[in-house]
Amino acid sequence: MVGRHIRPRRQPPVIAVAVRTRTTILLVAGAAVAWVVTVERMRGMDAGPGTDLGGLGWFLGIWVTMMAAMMLPSAFPTAGHVARVARRNTTVLFVAGYLAVWTAYGLAAYGLYRFLSSLDTGWLAWDGRGPWVAGAVIVAAGIYEVTALKRWSLRRCRSARHPESPLRSGLAHGLDCVTCSGVLMAVLLVLGVMSLFWMALVAVVIFAEKVLPHGARLATPLAVALVALGVWVGVSPASVPGLTQPGGGSPPMEMGS
Repeated sequence: MVGRHIRPRRQPPVIAVAVRTRTTILLVAGAAVAWVVTVERMRGMDAGPGTDLGGLGWFLGIWVTMMAAMMLPSAFPTAGHVARVARRNTTVLFVAGYLAVWTAYGLAAYGLYRFLSSLDTGWLAWDGRGPWVAGAVIVAAGIYEVTALKRWSLRRCRSARHPESPLRSGLAHGLDCVTCSGVLMAVLLVLGVMSLFWMALVAVVIFAEKVLPHGARLATPLAVALVALGVWVGVSPASVPGLTQPGGGSPPMEMGS
């Protein structure tokens, strides 16, 4: 009949489950491979604060691998929903958009690092005011956890936007997750971007907030923990478990490492 709206056929439940399961398997497998590569590339590197980030090309390579390892597991609910709506496997397009946003975040962080390195910032050294600056960043991340912007971005990060377009959905999800978890990634950057310990810890926190049924309720205890950690790092960094003190003799990030 002319003018009659025809609704798209609903996907059979079995097929929908199969699509989401396949997407989850692909993302988990991709994250596992990324973790293996990351561990191999970081072996023997300086895991402490302020490590030299090396050349841009090498940094981007390891950064994208890190983001795949840390962030893909927490993206599987959204990616699975997008794949179900699209009624086909759209994982590659979704992941491309998602990681593109985190790559832009990494580029911004690298640019800030190079800018600060070009200045006379001796007072930022770890034997100077460095621990206090790092502690202040961590405290700020804790405060951000209980802001309205954090709650808003976390709600969006726990859902799927534009599921009809995998690439657009990946970009939107990446933007939401950077708004939600970018400060947690800043904590990693100040504690030691090459530290597998802090990488794993931040990845677990992000996964818990985004994926667990009551992840949004973790904001307050996480805020308290971050503020306490920030004060601890500022006052007595050498006593913080897992925090590698700079100058331990490990090589910085280098091309071809």
